[in-house]
Amino acid sequence: MKFIKALSLSKSRERKILSRLGLILRYVVLIAISFVFLFPLLKMLSLSFMTVEDVIAPDVMWVPSVFSLNNFRVSILVMDYWQVLFNSFWVSALFAVLQTAVSALTGYAFARYDFRFKKTLFVLLIVSFILPVQLLTAAHQIIFSSLGDILGMSFYGTLYPQISMALLGQGINSAILIIIFQSFFKKIPKDLYEAANIDGANTMQVFWHITVKISLTIILVVFLFSFVWNWNEDFVTNVFLSGGVDLLTGKLNSFETLFGNQAGGSDRISEAYESAATLLSILPLLVIYLFTQRKFVQGIESVGVTGQ
Repeated sequence: MKFIKALSLSKSRERKILSRLGLILRYVVLIAISFVFLFPLLKMLSLSFMTVEDVIAPDVMWVPSVFSLNNFRVSILVMDYWQVLFNSFWVSALFAVLQTAVSALTGYAFARYDFRFKKTLFVLLIVSFILPVQLLTAAHQIIFSSLGDILGMSFYGTLYPQISMALLGQGINSAILIIIFQSFFKKIPKDLYEAANIDGANTMQVFWHITVKISLTIILVVFLFSFVWNWNEDFVTNVFLSGGVDLLTGKLNSFETLFGNQAGGSDRISEAYESAATLLSILPLLVIYLFTQRKFVQGIESVGVTGQ
């Protein structure tokens, strides 16, 4: 009996040791992965508060000897920050609203209706998400150039091309937004729709009073995804908008040139200003996430929960 008890105790200790080792290993892996993502952000944050002397000093690596806000003041002046921030907000919000509305209607159609070539169209939707943005943009350029020749006007330097693409389900990552809605709408119980039809509700009333009101958290998630993607998008915007409206992404891309013209200094010294400008550009997104994180997390979780 004593031998059996000792053996069971030793096995229990082995399990505890293995469990603790597994826990330590998981934490080591998670910390290593987190460091890969956090390192650029921490470095940018450190450089943003450094003075010119700290940037060129070999003994200053992470913690500035003197915390300075001058980099932010210079970056605000160089980028014309407040006006450009306002432009980025309303342009990103406009595209996000259009994409969310169109994606919701399209996802609803794929989830609730059977029609000819439904599977083919859904496959083409997935293919449009897989194809490189550059390839799709080249096709869009041909379309808008031909349309401009027919109408005798130029679409470049305006928001019309991107508005048109958003309305036609070809906005930034619209395919994945449609798939998110489609997968969620399929999980809403059909009994709710049947009850609404019995009560005499038409298609749009069913969509608004049942689907939309049940899916408010998912709508918020999709809107935030679209807003962030449009905020950070620079390739498509540079192709079609072409400086028609100054946005933060465009200012960041040309910051080194603008800084050289207005602030002067070497490339090494301008790193601190570039870091401050980058931090200013992502700060609004961080603020939005802080205010919406609870609803955002709830929306992500509810994607996999039937009827929520």
